[in-house]
Amino acid sequence: MKNPVLRRTTSGLTAPRIVVLRLSHIGDCVLTLPMVNLIRDKYPNAFIGWAIERPSLDLINLHPAVDQWIDVPRSWAGKPRLWPSLISSLRKHKFDIVIDPQGITKSALLGWLSGAKTRIGIDGKWGRELAPRLNNLLVKQTQSHLVDRSLELLQPLGINEARAEFRFPICDQARQQVHSFLRDQKIHDPFVIINPGASWPSKRWVNERFADVAKHCHDQHSLKTVVTWAGAEEHQMATAIVERSGDSAILAPKTSLRELAALCERGAFFVGCDTGPLHIATATGLRCVGLYGTTRPEESGAYGTQHQAVQKWYQSGGSRERRTAENQAMQDIQVQDVHDAVDRLVDELSADRSRIASIQASPSVRQIA
Repeated sequence: MKNPVLRRTTSGLTAPRIVVLRLSHIGDCVLTLPMVNLIRDKYPNAFIGWAIERPSLDLINLHPAVDQWIDVPRSWAGKPRLWPSLISSLRKHKFDIVIDPQGITKSALLGWLSGAKTRIGIDGKWGRELAPRLNNLLVKQTQSHLVDRSLELLQPLGINEARAEFRFPICDQARQQVHSFLRDQKIHDPFVIINPGASWPSKRWVNERFADVAKHCHDQHSLKTVVTWAGAEEHQMATAIVERSGDSAILAPKTSLRELAALCERGAFFVGCDTGPLHIATATGLRCVGLYGTTRPEESGAYGTQHQAVQKWYQSGGSRERRTAENQAMQDIQVQDVHDAVDRLVDELSADRSRIASIQASPSVRQIA
């Protein structure tokens, strides 16, 4: 990509100063981790910053690939009194390059205010609002999934790999909290995680159907289910699921995002809608049964071919329309659709365990051991 500004910025530079602008939405921030990992792999001596809002910051700020986390107040763009301190916190790091995978006005404006000469952004439908005007090096994205599209933004840095690794950081303290909960509840691995919540009502499924899935996991596969939640509304949803499921499910305690990640690390698989916990589960290596209505799994679903996506039809429209829509597409997902997806995933997991056991039992492996 012939860009004289970028050539001057990176020519002979073994330690570029780069800031990533993925500010909000927990799931989207998790899906940006592979981008940061590839930057670190390509430029091990780089200074990498990440401008991000809470609560995403509290979830991933242990990630070793990032040198500096820049805590961005929510709705900062509409609060001019916050601008001076935010600009100062960016400019003091003297960033050479901005990468804007979020592609909207509030992220691109922050990049422009950072003072970086090279601001890599999105060309095409994913670059929205004023972002294409505020960023000065636009990359045409050809892939579908958000992870792959984010990786395409690294092409101007000479990074053309499609290798996506999350390397999700798990907090030791969170691991201990999860261990104590599982021990006290006498839950032994493996177990299923169901998370019924979603930020958009149009993304949610039906509590009674989630309960039936928990019973199916118990009756057909001898798997206990832990139902997770966040906030009062989701607590009511999770409680209703546990009560309807009989002895098949247990209510999770109040958990932080870090504790949710530690729980996912221990689970057999995850069942839930397109929301942050789904992507946290994916990033910890957990396989998922994802339910989709107003989003497309090939664009923002659990990343990778190892997951099961359940969608009857796509409820289209603009972002605001889909956010406020009646969740008819989700309602049309039947319990049997999810049972079938669970069965396929269990079969695949069983086959994987059999292959691993076969390899471990082979004479060559025994000799090496």
